[in-house]
Formats: sequence, structure tokens, C-alpha cells
Amino acid sequence: MTALAPPVAAQVTKPATSSGGRSGPVAWMALPALVMFVAFGVVPLLGVLFLSFTTWDGIGVINWAGFRSWKAELTDPGLPHALWVTFLIIALSWLVQTPMSLLIGTFLAGRQRYRGFLAVLYFVPLLLSSAALAITYKALLDPNFGLGAGLGIPLLSVGVLIFIVSWQYIPFHSLIYQAGVRQIPVTLYEAAQIDGAGRIRQFFSITLPQLKYTMITSTTLIVVGSLTFFDIIFVLTAGGPADATRTLALDMYITGFQGNEMGTASAIAMILVLIGLALALLLQRLGGRDQTASQLEGM
Repeated sequence: MTALAPPVAAQVTKPATSSGGRSGPVAWMALPALVMFVAFGVVPLLGVLFLSFTTWDGIGVINWAGFRSWKAELTDPGLPHALWVTFLIIALSWLVQTPMSLLIGTFLAGRQRYRGFLAVLYFVPLLLSSAALAITYKALLDPNFGLGAGLGIPLLSVGVLIFIVSWQYIPFHSLIYQAGVRQIPVTLYEAAQIDGAGRIRQFFSITLPQLKYTMITSTTLIVVGSLTFFDIIFVLTAGGPADATRTLALDMYITGFQGNEMGTASAIAMILVLIGLALALLLQRLGGRDQTASQLEGM
């Protein structure tokens, strides 16, 4: 008998790469986006950083002041309150927007006949102007002439800032969750149905684990967006009553454009940038490094 020869390992040939490959054109295609990012992102940020070390009234000569603007802002007794209000808006925005967006997005990812109509209807608030919404709700919630006084319901006379913000931006995050749900393999739900799992069990055992990184993305957008809320707060409450809604973003505007202290306002802007960067990095750290891990968590 002749001995069988051992199987020969298949040789994997790597595609030849050259300077004339696809990497060159792809890099050149990304160049316009890089130029736009540097021109409208990096350069203005560096300009704000420079202004934070100066004293400037917005019109006259810019004078170098060192850390004077930073010291003035960091020792301002109103800074802790503005930070508290800002973080409170972030927390309440997340607590309201995330569950509602998750439920609406999961519902719209189904195959109902009226799903398309509801998707358009839910998306309408996002198309409206934030300033126009603030003016409308300010009239509706007026304590003297609004719905609360007309209908005799005092609760309607209270300016519910978080409700207005959430009502406008829940449709956007619903679209994010809707896209995430549609990426979940149908076989996971079919296997769960065979095992006797109901809709609620499927939602908590399959849908939520698969939407882990979608939730991190949505949370990051909510956090960064809440840090820069300005137009609705400015038109609706102007920071009142008694600075109860005076956030860092609103404080930056009042300091710079009403107090003519551009150096201190730039320092506040840099504080907002540092807080947003720190929170975004923290959320990404909590999500882990493997961006595809959630595709296996429900299996």
C-alpha cells in the first residue's frame, strides 16, 4: 500500500498593491472633507482658544491677558450653578428622549402598512425652527394668556423646557434606533419564537443587546446637543426665572454679546468643548473597543 500524502495547505495570495491602487484615489476623495473640517472646525477652535487668553470687547483692539479670563470665569460664583443646570438638562434629556426614541424606533421598524405615514408624522417636529417652536410654546404656556389660564389648568402654565426639547429631537433619535433595529438578523427572532419567547422577552433579550452601540451613538449626540442648547432657552426663558435655566451656553452668549467680554466668553466656550470631549470619550470607553460585539450578544 502506498501512504497517502499529507494535504497541502492552500496558499493565500495577497492582492498586489502598488502606488496606482485604490488607496490613492480614496485618499484624494477624502481631501475636500478634510479641508472643510480644518477650515470650519480646527481653525475656529484655535481662534477661540487664542481669544480665551485675551481681553476684547468685540470691536476694539485685542489685548493679551494671559490667564485673566480663565481666572475670572473659574472664580465666578455663578459657574457652579450654570454647570449644575447644564448637567441637569443633559440627564433629563437622556432620561426622556432615550426610552421614547427606542420604543418609537422599534415600532417603526416593523412592517405595518401605516408605518411610513407615522414615520413622516413623527419627523415633522425636527423640520421646524427651534426659535419658532420656542415662541409658540411661550405663547401657549403664558401664565396670564396661555392655555393654563384659559382652561384653568395651572400645570400648563409651567414652562416645561425638557418636554419641548425632547418633543423636537425624539424623531431624530427614533430614526437612529429604527435603522439599528432593521440591522438585527431576523433569524434571532425566529429562533426566539421557536423557544417560546414573547415580544417583551425578545425586546429585552435580543433587541436591546443588539442596539448597544446604537444607544451609545444616540447618547453621545444627546449629551453634545444638550451642552449647546441655546436658542430654545434664550427665546423661552432667557435664563430665568432667577437664572434657573441659565446654562453654560447661554452664559457664554450673555457674557460675550451682552457683557462685551469676549475673552471670558471664549473661556466658557473652551470649558464646553472640554466637557463635551470628556463625556464623548467616556461614552466610547463604556462601549468598549469591539464595535461588532453587539452582533453576537443576542445569539
